[in-house]
Amino acid sequence: MTDWNFMTLIIVIALFALWKLEFIATLLNLRAFPDTVPDELADVMDAGKLDRARDYLRVNARFEIIQSITSLAILLVFWFLGGFPWLDSLARSIFPDSQVLAGLTFLAALFLGQSILTLPFEIHETFVIENKFGFNRVTPATFVIDRLKGLLLAALIGLPLAAAVLWIFHHIPHAWLWAWAIVTAFQLLLTWLAPTYIMPLFNKFTPMPDDELKQEIEKLGDQCGFPLSEVFVMDGSKRSTKANAFFTGIGKQKKIALFDTLIEKSSTPELLGVLAHEIGHFRCGHIKQRIAVGIAQMFVIFYLLGLATDPDGAFARVLFDAFAVPEISPHVGLVLFTILLEPVSKALSVAANAWSRHHEFEADAYAVQSTGDHAPLANALKRMTADHLSHPTPGKLRVWLDYSHPPLIERLRAMRG
Repeated sequence: MTDWNFMTLIIVIALFALWKLEFIATLLNLRAFPDTVPDELADVMDAGKLDRARDYLRVNARFEIIQSITSLAILLVFWFLGGFPWLDSLARSIFPDSQVLAGLTFLAALFLGQSILTLPFEIHETFVIENKFGFNRVTPATFVIDRLKGLLLAALIGLPLAAAVLWIFHHIPHAWLWAWAIVTAFQLLLTWLAPTYIMPLFNKFTPMPDDELKQEIEKLGDQCGFPLSEVFVMDGSKRSTKANAFFTGIGKQKKIALFDTLIEKSSTPELLGVLAHEIGHFRCGHIKQRIAVGIAQMFVIFYLLGLATDPDGAFARVLFDAFAVPEISPHVGLVLFTILLEPVSKALSVAANAWSRHHEFEADAYAVQSTGDHAPLANALKRMTADHLSHPTPGKLRVWLDYSHPPLIERLRAMRG
């Protein structure tokens, strides 16, 4: 059993406060749903679709509340029944002569346990909620294969990286600095490799035929000075009816991937408006800015992680005592620090989301300027909002907490202006 200290109290209060804040945001978001179709969406949404979007929001809200209560309860039960010291002791008994292997066992067990506990929620969301509203196209076989691929990738990629970090913390002075450098380099490498080697494991990317649409896309790229190397069509319809598009690639060679569902539902001008918006992120320097800020944020996190795993540090001792773990170690410290950091991470994400919303307005403005008309992008965004049954007027607290994109109506008004 866990003995309470002031750190225990701080973490528990912070976790409950964070849950309460999310709960209030969910309720206010439900209240903010309009009774009638907003004028800006009258051409793509009728009363029937508005009611369906309201039902979709309510079902997802109930699901998220139940999921959050369950996750918090499981964490607290595992914590206060002494789960962390028990699992640490078990891992050390399996590999008494290797701190790194014992640490990997500890981390892998927690990862697998979390995956198993969240699996019923993933199944319900995919095959009950998304099925009910006509979005899901994932077959049970595809679902199982995706999860097995995810576990295999986690083992092939995550275990070696975790082993390297743990070895550094056990053997090298100023370990947090070297670990930060290794993880940052790995993330940049993965960003470069993922579009070519990882994403095709889950979706099929077919080169777009040399038709009018591709020619217009290439023309837009040349007009915007965007180094476009390849244009792909992704089989998004394999899993969902929802539509999207994205850019991949680092450096001068960029690739565009369009969901087949987006091509099916959009006109050529609308597709060009969406792509001009994405190009705007590159031309305005948003991608480089976000990478730089992410690296700086990771630097601070690893510095704090160093304090949380210092065997001679007072902060680490208080943190480990809060979870009743007798021996300070990097692998346990990583998990405990992650729990402690959750409320802080939420605060950081609020700032990051506000910054991201500002970037979205800039990218919209770039798209309007480069295409000479706001209507194509506006029409595409309105159609996606209606087709995805998205909240047309989300609550301000929910936007403040979680929205990386501005609410649709704000974007439409900004583009018109």
